[in-house]
Amino acid sequence: MTKDHGAQIKDDKTYEELRKQGESKEKAARIANAKANKDMNPSKKGGESGSYEDWSKDDLYHRAQEIGIEGRSDMTKDELIKALRNH
Repeated sequence: MTKDHGAQIKDDKTYEELRKQGESKEKAARIANAKANKDMNPSKKGGESGSYEDWSKDDLYHRAQEIGIEGRSDMTKDELIKALRNH
């Protein structure tokens, strides 16, 4: 029989299963509550960003800048793509 974990846990069965699998109380609660919320789809994977080939050179440059790729200002679009994929 599923134990009642209180009002803060919206899906007690899922919570218990996750705890048995070794998940922390916090993570189990987040997942159980998300599954109980009909507006959320926790089992769905996140969206996908387009491939780097679809990005502009300017966008590739800014992404390279964000992650600190050296020599980015002298790179072509293809070189930026390669550097981002290898980072």
